[in-house]
Amino acid sequence: MIRLYLLDDHTIVREGLRAVLEAGGMSVVGESDNVTTALGDIIRLVPDVVLLDLGLRERSGLDLLQQLSGRGLPTKVVVLTVSDRPWHVAEATRLGASGYVLKGASGDEVVRAIDDVVHGRTHFSGEVAARAVEAANGQEPDPMAALSARERQIMRMVVAGMSSAAIGLELHLSPKTVDTYRSRLMAKLGVHDLANLVRVAVRLGVIDGDNG
Repeated sequence: MIRLYLLDDHTIVREGLRAVLEAGGMSVVGESDNVTTALGDIIRLVPDVVLLDLGLRERSGLDLLQQLSGRGLPTKVVVLTVSDRPWHVAEATRLGASGYVLKGASGDEVVRAIDDVVHGRTHFSGEVAARAVEAANGQEPDPMAALSARERQIMRMVVAGMSSAAIGLELHLSPKTVDTYRSRLMAKLGVHDLANLVRVAVRLGVIDGDNG
């Protein structure tokens, strides 16, 4: 039986997913609405697949992918989100997602995506595959290409409103080190204050006006 973990900040979405997945013979072993709780649960439970929303209230789902990468867990990740932005697709794939499905998809497609990644395949919705090709072909310039993985992670946390002290606590860095990363990434993006950094983040789809 395939063991699943759900990360979405809308309870009704998790309840609906649980009903669909359990009806399909799968087991939902845990769920959460935030990255910090989910990370601890996933390390402890080691589910076969995580269904991951990107547009969470406090942190991006990309942060969970970032923190899972390099841990050597056999868990696969399928992103289930409203965003079909090329940057989101490319970044999720770069961070290790095996599937990317839009929330407008049917329950059958979600089940197929889970089955695909469990059996070592990838699964991208048709629309998503087109966006991935756009990103790969450079049709949408990516100003963040110059940022390191750590700088991208800290950027997402900064624009989510986290202080340097809070970010440092989460990532086991000193606030001074966080400030250094923050200054460096802002210089690379050509912005000089938080307001402009947030505007860039919204334009690039790093954060959404609509939590997706």
